[in-house]
Amino acid sequence: MARPTTRILALLELLQARGRLSGPELAQRLEVDQRTLRRHIRALEDLGVPVTAERGRHGGYSLVSGFKLPPMMFNNDEALALSLGLVAARSLGLAEAAPAVESLQAKLGRVMPQALQQQLQALAGTVTLDLPYARAPAGHATLLRLAAAAQAGQRVWLRYRREPGEISEREFDAYGLVYRSGRWYVSGWCQLRQGLRSFRLDRIEALAPREQRFTRPADFDAAAQLKQSIVALPRAMDVDVLLHAPLEQVAAELDGTLGMLVPEGAQTRLHTQTDAPAWFAGQLLRLPFDVEVREPAVLREALAERGRRLLALNGPRAPAPARSGRRRSPAR
Repeated sequence: MARPTTRILALLELLQARGRLSGPELAQRLEVDQRTLRRHIRALEDLGVPVTAERGRHGGYSLVSGFKLPPMMFNNDEALALSLGLVAARSLGLAEAAPAVESLQAKLGRVMPQALQQQLQALAGTVTLDLPYARAPAGHATLLRLAAAAQAGQRVWLRYRREPGEISEREFDAYGLVYRSGRWYVSGWCQLRQGLRSFRLDRIEALAPREQRFTRPADFDAAAQLKQSIVALPRAMDVDVLLHAPLEQVAAELDGTLGMLVPEGAQTRLHTQTDAPAWFAGQLLRLPFDVEVREPAVLREALAERGRRLLALNGPRAPAPARSGRRRSPAR
């Protein structure tokens, strides 16, 4: 749980960055109730920070116009969070991330106290985050423009390349962005298809804002929508597999993109589609419980073939032949 001092500093940062925020929004961001929020406001005022409060429907808290904070200062927890964020940024698939990280680390090194500089350098030089490395780097400009459009509720126009030579144009309401398996995606409402869709950022060839506005659903989960869109992609073969494990255990092993899971007592049914039975058989073989393929037959055969190959490679080996001839006695 964050200490009161940490929350008071976070409150100051929010007011400095956002200008004006309502009491309920501040309380939600700080994870406190309204009474605690008012105590934090009074604590800021006791420290000499001028905070104004306006009542009414459009009221809220804000800093007095013209008030400026002193230069940035970081405590140990903030320095740790910033350092790990810089380490992670190198793997997030942005083409301009590496030089930007180097530049930011150099700037921070000039203003941080010596002890925090050493912590930053130690983390940068020794910590490795095992994140999926970007398979398709995306430009930071596209990411920032889509994030801004989603936040402002502003529709955009996209020129999108699905496959080589297959180009389409559409208007799109961006709801959220997701980094998954080395790629960046944006999910939202496609005006061309009149439905929820997800698009890869590295395939967006052009992007422009439109005048139309939209309201982003408050409970929209971009990651869940991306998983659902991957599962819903049309494939050549229907797959029906009975997994001999309860739903909770199966869900812990699968990431949600392999198919739809339906509980059947102490077992789980997997419904999906595939174009690659050999690949799908490999996904089933890695599971730590028994699987029973109901259909298609080609998937059963692919699973059996993988099993035969593994047995051939790892079956019992014949003993080495005994050496012939008399054993020589050791030299005296």
